[in-house]
Amino acid sequence: MRKYLIIFLAFPLVCAFASCTVPAPASDYNIVATIKDIMDSAVDPSADYIWESIGTEVSAAGIVDHRPQNDEEWKEERRRAVLLVEAANLLMMPGRKVAKAGEKAENPEVELSPEEIEALINKDRPTFIRLAKEFQKTAIEQLKAVDDRNVMELLRAGGDLDTNCENCHKVYWYPNDPAFKQPSTSESTDKGSAAGSTDKGAEKK
Repeated sequence: MRKYLIIFLAFPLVCAFASCTVPAPASDYNIVATIKDIMDSAVDPSADYIWESIGTEVSAAGIVDHRPQNDEEWKEERRRAVLLVEAANLLMMPGRKVAKAGEKAENPEVELSPEEIEALINKDRPTFIRLAKEFQKTAIEQLKAVDDRNVMELLRAGGDLDTNCENCHKVYWYPNDPAFKQPSTSESTDKGSAAGSTDKGAEKK
């Protein structure tokens, strides 16, 4: 009995100096797409589809309401909403690059380079995750509105989703855009007085 006790007490010491360290598990993910790929392939087309499918168009020909008209159109609306919800998870996955090596900003006068964007994300990743989760929260609300076939709620969520997108873009993509510079006091007052009459969701149709 004493012999087994000695072995039991010695085992932790052996592990400390030998090969008993448990290796970190290998990642189950094979990350191929970049953040730019996900934006181009899932986020932008899906958000645009929903924005353009709901709203009111006023023209010389009259007023036209846009909304899904049948089960198949609502099903497509739901596919797009699901893509937006899950795209947020893809964007938050650690190790995903902003763009492929050698890719450049499409509008370098305003936009940061992919390397600069990635540096900003890595410098304060918690903020990037928070913004992505805010986007996802709104996308989940949008999905519920689709399931409920609630057009007014879908309009509201669409406006909020647009705001979520811009909140992230103006931090990481085009923070130097003059449109986001602090306005003067008089400009702020003028914009504030006009804000109440603007429906962001309706603007997206």
